[in-house]
This record gives sequence, structure tokens and C-alpha cells, in this order.
Amino acid sequence: MNLPFFVAKKYFLSKKKRSFINFISIISMLGIALGLTSLIIILSVFNGLEELNRQIFRAFDPDLKITSIEKKAFYPNQKLIQQINKVDGVAFTTEVYQDKALARSKDAQMIVVLKGVDSTFTQNTEMKKSLIEGKMEISNGGRPTAYIGGGVSSILDLNVQDYLTPLGILYPKNQKLNVLAPEDNINQINVEVSGVFVLEQQYDNYVYLPISTVEQLIEAPGKRTSLEITLKPGSEVAIVKDEIAAILDKSLQIKDRDEQNESLLKAIKIEKLFIFVALFFIIGIASFNIFYALSMLVIDKKDDIETLSSIGATKGLVKNIFLAEGFVISLVGVMLGLLLGLGICFIQMKFGIISLGMQYATVDAYPVKIILSDIVLSVLGIFLITFLASILPATKAQKFMLNQKS
Repeated sequence: MNLPFFVAKKYFLSKKKRSFINFISIISMLGIALGLTSLIIILSVFNGLEELNRQIFRAFDPDLKITSIEKKAFYPNQKLIQQINKVDGVAFTTEVYQDKALARSKDAQMIVVLKGVDSTFTQNTEMKKSLIEGKMEISNGGRPTAYIGGGVSSILDLNVQDYLTPLGILYPKNQKLNVLAPEDNINQINVEVSGVFVLEQQYDNYVYLPISTVEQLIEAPGKRTSLEITLKPGSEVAIVKDEIAAILDKSLQIKDRDEQNESLLKAIKIEKLFIFVALFFIIGIASFNIFYALSMLVIDKKDDIETLSSIGATKGLVKNIFLAEGFVISLVGVMLGLLLGLGICFIQMKFGIISLGMQYATVDAYPVKIILSDIVLSVLGIFLITFLASILPATKAQKFMLNQKS
């Protein structure tokens, strides 16, 4: 241990009566500890929420998605789909038409997101994990059936395989509005419910139907809003994406899962950044206590400074002693903060003490994910702040030493 840290340690552990300086030092350590604890917990929760959203995306959103750049829908030919399926790494391609429609059952009705899909939809193993009732299927014995979200099931009071109370889907006809006969402006189909899924609230109003049934409803055979591509396990998304992009028309675009949810992921990162800055601002305010503690310590140790000066101590040595004292105070605070923050996070990860309080939630408790880079940046940031807070008192000690020499 070098001399500045040796002396700083002696000052820190000194039993000499200087209760007020000790009190300020303890407040400084606690402020740093609580600030770092808050940083670790909140950043880990944000990381957990981001990871949770990615899990939901994996269940609901495809690995790659092809859409029209300018229009809502397009008419892909089978040759294009065959070319996509031949790309190395592609498992299958699902043809999709998605739009809003009116759903009705008994005396209840609601706006739903109608999603027409082909038979490959049932191969989505991640989606099957969200099934809570019935089967994940869109046909039964050649008859079309509906795979619906939990919100649709609840609001319309629908039961699986209830032949007497089918689900009615209404969609406007592709024709000029007939004011005299309003019922002629609407196409309607009635289907039984095959299964109910619960994934996340934003998907509760989804209704899956066979793409052929939706084509009849919208009166537009071959019309698609997207092509959803599922990759084989272990495939490199970026490589497959580039290969498919090379065979697409300029009017089409392809996005990976993160790009499909770019706005949400960006919002989470921005919120995380704001929290990080806000908490560091609080830690910065707490570091003023270190400034005051060291300033008073300089005055308290003026005799020691004079003694060091008389035995030939350099200006740099005296300055480094008080810089080291600030570092020791911050180090103890950081160690306490790490112990508390990581301890609370590990307890939440293991036992899930704080619950989300949501029925049918993907996870029961608040998700937590500890990322090493967050911890390292937080600790380094705290050391930097406390170093800056220690410079002025340490410089004053150096000047005080010069005054003693004069």
C-alpha cells in the first residue's frame, strides 16, 4: 500500500473524536451507497423489461417481415415465396393479411385486429406457449375456425367449440356505399372458436382466421399486408435478411424483429438513459458531502500537514493523501451499494418478491436482468464524481502546507 492510501486509511479509521466530520463522511457513504443501489435496481428492471418485450416479440413477431414501402398491401406471386423458401436458413413463409374488423357475438361487439394466415401459422412453437384454452388451429375438419386473444374471448363471452354461439366477423364490402340498404355494405362470416391465447394486453384483440376465409371476407384474392418469415434454429438473421433483400422488388422492404419494434425498444433505451442521468445527478449532489467532509478534515489535520511538511513531504503527496481519503469514502459507499443493489436484484430474480399483479401475465414478477456493463459504468461514474469533489479540498490542503512553510 503506498503512502497516500496508508495515511488516508488511518484518517478514515481514526478513533480520534471528530464526530461531526465522521457524521458527514457517513452521510456521504450512505448517499453513494443508496444512489448506486437505486441505479443497479432500476437499470436491471429496465433491462428485464426489455428482455421481456423481446420474449413477447419472439412469440408474436416473425424473425423477418416483408411489407410494401408505400402501400398498405401488395400482391406477392408464388414464385417470390418459393424463392424466399429456398434461401438457406428459412424454415417457412407465412402469407398474412391484417386489418381491423368488427367482431360480434350475442349482444356484444368490439373492434378487433383481423389477421388472416395460412396453414404454416400453426408451426409457430413460441405462439403455442401462450395458449390457455382449446387448440392452436385455424381450421377443423375443413371448416374455418378462429384463434382469438383473451380480450376478445372475455368481452364477447366466447367459449371454445361453442357451435351455438359462433363468432361473427364483419368487414365493409369493396363497393360503393348503399345508403338505402346498409346491411348490403357489409360482408359477414360466422366461425367457431378453436382456441384462446393470452400473450400481452396489446394483442388481446387479435383474431386469427385462415387466409382463404379472409380473402372472401375482403373480396380481394391474393392480397397480402405482409410475408412473415420464420428461420431455422441457429440461422444468422442478418445474413438471411441480406439474401432475401437481394431478391425483393424495390417496392418491398424487409425488417428483422428489432426493426419491427424499433419505436418501443428506442423508447425503453431513452427512458433508461434519462433515469441513469437523473440518478447520477442525485449522486452528484450527495458527493457535495464528500467535499465538505474533506474540507473540514483538512482544517482538522493542519498539524499533521505541518509535520509532513517539516519532514520533507512534497505538495503532491499531501494532495494525494486527501484525494485518497475521498476515494476511500466513495469505495466504501460503492461496496455497500453493490452489496445492496445486486443482493436485491438476485433475491427478485430467485424469488420474485415484487409481483406484477397481472392475471395471465407472461411473467408473474417484475423481470430483472443484470448487465455487467451497466454496473461498471455506474461504478466508474461514481468514482469520477467523487474524484472531482475531492480535488478542491485536496488542493486547499496543498496550499495550506505552503502557508505553513512560509
